[in-house]
Amino acid sequence: MSTLHTHSCQSIVAGGKLISFELPKIMAILNLTPDSFYDGGKYNSIEHAVAKAEELLNQGADIIDIGAFSSRPGAKLISAQEEMDRALPIIEEIVLRFPQALLSIDTFRSEVAETAIKAGVQIINDVSGGTIDENMFDTVAKLQVPYVLMHMRGLPETMQNETSYDDIVTDVATYFGEKISKLRSLGVKDIVLDPGFGFAKTQEQNYELLHRVDELHYFGLPILGGISRKSMIHKKLNIQPDESLIGTTVLNTLLLLKGVQILRVHDMKEAKQIVDLLF
Repeated sequence: MSTLHTHSCQSIVAGGKLISFELPKIMAILNLTPDSFYDGGKYNSIEHAVAKAEELLNQGADIIDIGAFSSRPGAKLISAQEEMDRALPIIEEIVLRFPQALLSIDTFRSEVAETAIKAGVQIINDVSGGTIDENMFDTVAKLQVPYVLMHMRGLPETMQNETSYDDIVTDVATYFGEKISKLRSLGVKDIVLDPGFGFAKTQEQNYELLHRVDELHYFGLPILGGISRKSMIHKKLNIQPDESLIGTTVLNTLLLLKGVQILRVHDMKEAKQIVDLLF
């Protein structure tokens, strides 16, 4: 019998269900954008997106993370209305077809987040950690839904210019401490931490954060690891994103060995195999 476990952490309540983390959970990515770094443009029709959602659920996805705005380095801003126009029809159809599915909305805009939650999404995944939209924390508190708090500096188009740290892990932990305190003061109960691999970090910083990610268990909150097919893999190996599945699998395995509770992935089947092998 396996003796490997995720690190003990607080459970969350999403969609009226208690989600505990004795076993790792897998958050599968459903990008609705035309310009995401890996799979942009593949799922920006209702038919293709719903078919992909069904495939991900059949492969064992615990959460489907729906994003209609590309947060890749250098991504251009789009309006909140365009983001909602991309996301809402697909969210509504997925909720109709798969009412038991656990969905998150990948957005830094409180308006988009609230609209998605009202349409049936249960989790807010904010790459900016509330730094871009000052209304985000109040919105999360009002809606009382789980919130994925990610570390980032600046905007997607500027973040790679903001990579000066005294100590990457200590600085990320300080950022989390300040944000958690603010969220708790507003009454937010369910928080997930995302160190933000690839966001306002150099390649060296990404790998230091990866090897020391277990230090963030200090907070007693679930940690989400999102390294799937990112440049920290394909640039280091001098390959393309579509060639980086093996590297992604290796680093996802390391995240699990470090006690990370949630993997955010493009490749659902392979991630599920890692979990099945280790746990």
